[in-house]
Amino acid sequence: MSSRDAVLASVRANLPKLKQPLPSVPRFDADPPASLTEAFGKGLTRMGGRLLDPGPTDDVLAPVRSLLQQSRLVCSATPEITTQYDLANVENARDLAAVDHAVVRAAFGVAETGSVLLTDCDLKINALAYLAQHLIVLLDAKQILVNLHDAYARSEFRSYSYTVFHSGPSATADIEGVLILGAQGVRSLSVLLAPITR
Repeated sequence: MSSRDAVLASVRANLPKLKQPLPSVPRFDADPPASLTEAFGKGLTRMGGRLLDPGPTDDVLAPVRSLLQQSRLVCSATPEITTQYDLANVENARDLAAVDHAVVRAAFGVAETGSVLLTDCDLKINALAYLAQHLIVLLDAKQILVNLHDAYARSEFRSYSYTVFHSGPSATADIEGVLILGAQGVRSLSVLLAPITR
């Protein structure tokens, strides 16, 4: 057993045995925005991401395919967009740094922050959301929640090993306040509202 595994096993064995329920947290969703989709789009834009214009009803994913036309290497973690680069064949996560566009489907979005929630199941390999140059997220508009209180009440935080909110491309600002997008991770984050088709 590695020292890491020994430490984690010790922590798990010594967790406090509390029998009292967790306190109830108010939801703060009594006054939701008139349009969750519109609020989500504004929040996403504010964080440097972009909401793609919807495709025609007979080809909802057309905007995604349009973005992928000039891409050298595309990797999809969703069956709705098929690519030649198969995540099942990735032996080392760092190989994903060669990916121009990654396509994933989010579990849900949050209107308050313009965030999408991605799980280890959505990503297949967690590094995909950070090493690809550009991230395209498919999101069912019916899965947009009002705020983070609603988000934390969802089962994903208890059902998956890994969950992360993405609120746009990575960003940093120097001491002069110059904002740089795509500094340490994806250079762009685009979201297409598309219902689940499978």
